[in-house]
Amino acid sequence: MKLLDGKICAESLVADISKRVAGYVESGLRKPHMTVILVGEHAPSETYVKSKIKSCENAGFDSALLRFPESITESELLAAIAEINADPVTDGLIVQLPVPKHIKPQNIINAIDPEKDIDGFHPTNFGRMTLGQKAFRPATAYGICKLLQYYEIPVKGKHCVVIGRSNIVGKPISIMLSNDFDIGNATVTLAHIETPRALLLDETRRADIIVVAVGIPGFVTEDMVKDGVVMIDVGINRLENGKLVGDVDFENVSRKCSWITPVPGGVGKMTVAALMINTLMAYQNNFDLA
Repeated sequence: MKLLDGKICAESLVADISKRVAGYVESGLRKPHMTVILVGEHAPSETYVKSKIKSCENAGFDSALLRFPESITESELLAAIAEINADPVTDGLIVQLPVPKHIKPQNIINAIDPEKDIDGFHPTNFGRMTLGQKAFRPATAYGICKLLQYYEIPVKGKHCVVIGRSNIVGKPISIMLSNDFDIGNATVTLAHIETPRALLLDETRRADIIVVAVGIPGFVTEDMVKDGVVMIDVGINRLENGKLVGDVDFENVSRKCSWITPVPGGVGKMTVAALMINTLMAYQNNFDLA
């Protein structure tokens, strides 16, 4: 068993971005700029945002964090987004999810300028990605692809099972891995909460690659996988004792894996790295550098 170390991969990708940015700055251009909006006080969101701001620094980007109280109205938040959409200095914009319950997330996502949508959630980018066109790809799914690419994991012609069909992970990664991208051309089965247990087991036991994102600690067990499987664990669950674990029973499943992501230190690091890649692309688009 070998680890798909997201920390090592992410650091390598960000270091490469930093070199490219330094070249642009030396030629007289400004630095790329990411703006992050954070609404309310949500401990995990604070952690994620801190990681994004730090990665911006490491990549040579400028960044801005705009904080709003939980009491902000949806119309006020939409007005703030419109202001940033019109700002020529902001290349990429993120509204950290979740937002308070009185605000509809889809309205917020739809309000972001698709050309600044580095999270890749806007319907325009999601549609372009689905069609195989150039687009900002959803960051977690894109990060998984970059991780597989970095470790030279064969994907073409492989049988991949994705467990979970969220718009953030399951749907986009199933499309990316089956699409004709640099890392893709796999045969993909998308399973979810309504997939009968017997069918799920039949699929996972034949899978060469499994991506799981269901938010249930230890959901994937040793009896569900074959020897040599590549396991991508997207889950981040905090147990009562404070320990962070994934959706895979790591201790037992890892014995049968050829490669497996750790939790923490796996996919989470790659999500942030993918955001840096998308921000650089937005910057290059703005200066016609791509």
